[in-house]
Amino acid sequence: MQITIIAGGSRGDVQPYVALGKGLKDAGHAVRVVTSDDFQSLITEYGLEAFSTGGSAEAVAKEMQGLLDKGNMLTVLARMREASEKQALQGIETSIRACEGSDLLLGGLSGIAGGASLSEYLNIPLLLAYLVPFHPTSEFPSALTPLPQSPLTRWLNKPSHSIAQQMMWQSFRGGDTKVRTQALHLKPSSFWGPFSALRKSKLPTLYGYSQHVIPRPHDWDASQHVTGYWFLEPSEGWEPPTEFVQFLQAGPAPVYVGFGSMTNSKPEETADLVLQALERTGQRGVVYEGWGGLKKEQLPSNVYMTQSIPHSWLFPRMAAVVHHGGVGTTAAGLAAGVPSIIVPFFADQPFWGRRVHQLGVGPQPILRKNLTADRLTHAIEQAMNDNAMRAKAATLGQRIRAENGIARAVEIIEQSQKKSLSPTRRRSPPTSSLSESGHR
Repeated sequence: MQITIIAGGSRGDVQPYVALGKGLKDAGHAVRVVTSDDFQSLITEYGLEAFSTGGSAEAVAKEMQGLLDKGNMLTVLARMREASEKQALQGIETSIRACEGSDLLLGGLSGIAGGASLSEYLNIPLLLAYLVPFHPTSEFPSALTPLPQSPLTRWLNKPSHSIAQQMMWQSFRGGDTKVRTQALHLKPSSFWGPFSALRKSKLPTLYGYSQHVIPRPHDWDASQHVTGYWFLEPSEGWEPPTEFVQFLQAGPAPVYVGFGSMTNSKPEETADLVLQALERTGQRGVVYEGWGGLKKEQLPSNVYMTQSIPHSWLFPRMAAVVHHGGVGTTAAGLAAGVPSIIVPFFADQPFWGRRVHQLGVGPQPILRKNLTADRLTHAIEQAMNDNAMRAKAATLGQRIRAENGIARAVEIIEQSQKKSLSPTRRRSPPTSSLSESGHR
């Protein structure tokens, strides 16, 4: 099969799809990945074909720096809507080229808008593959609309997922309408989004997380599959920096602190409170600079600042991990079998922070806007000294590592295609239409 994966967002959002793409390639399929400029080299590094929509997810994140600090999801979505409308037409021609000739399109939240429209335009089936729960269930609230859990609020769980779907769709809708009407010459999508039409396709939906972290809801139908995480191992020939290995070998396992793609309006202040917490707890530290530009000119000898190191290699060598709760980083932390301290900014990050705490594998999450040296000190002390927490983290890590989410996802994708072997009619994009839209 020729499969095109549509993946947007930060590295933690894109990397699992690259891992799944590599699994599909290893199974004999041809795989293309469509994403922003930021991750083109990551895609080709694993032998997949890369197509860029243009623009930079990192640049957008930096533009929203102040909003991310405040953690207001509605304000962030409003800014995302502006960015979506601005960039909507920028990568449509490249996206069409990437999808042409494919037997299957695959996408998560990015597939809701662009993927669904391309699927309709080219008459290629779209299989949805999410990293967070997105199908309504009464068993827990949406990851994007957190609700307090009590007998009085449980009835809101299922509607909260529909609300989350609309929150995401309305942030994409303006850009999607521009693409459909100006470039693809299709009618605008329904005000309520493509969800009903996608359900009618009867294709399976994949969820790339572990059932040991979020058990599959009993009220989901048979088409919803929780496969296990999609982990990307270091590329062939990768070696950690010699200086860093020497640092690790020079003392006990350190505590990792990093906030990934989350931008930070006060990086020096954040560095100071992190160093204070490490000093108070007597822990060695590994601090990740990341997109937030976390910097400290003169670090103590027991703290090492690093750029990108594969989490699958790094986290098992840590005593605990402190991070923002992004889905990819959370997965790596749980699989490593060490306690996770979540400092969520917005979106699904508070959901993962609460879930880590509920599982007993990390302290109570600390909202980024509430982060202080005192709170971080207390959380690190708990993660280091709570033997029951450390044992639960180790056990959960073993269970996650025993799964093979990529193999399971590939199996489901192949089975779904065998059930629909009848030839699919596809139409190429009319050259004149694209020329008229100004994107030739």
